[in-house]
Amino acid sequence: MVTIHRAHGLRVIIFVDDHEPAHVHVFGDGEAKINLSGADGAPELLWATGMTRGDLRRAMQIVKEQQGFLLERWREIHG
Repeated sequence: MVTIHRAHGLRVIIFVDDHEPAHVHVFGDGEAKINLSGADGAPELLWATGMTRGDLRRAMQIVKEQQGFLLERWREIHG
């Protein structure tokens, strides 16, 4: 598990032993799994548990703003 980014009390994580498609886990009070490149190329929420609506909105905004960087880090970690 590698913390890639922190913002607004949330941690964006990539697990080193994880699988395709490229995605991140965002942890706050709960957790969300976000695909880095959905069908239209934008980040796509796969699931969330225990997160407030505000934290979920912030998580999606962070991933959207950092999408290029996060995809680059995914490729560095997973080849």
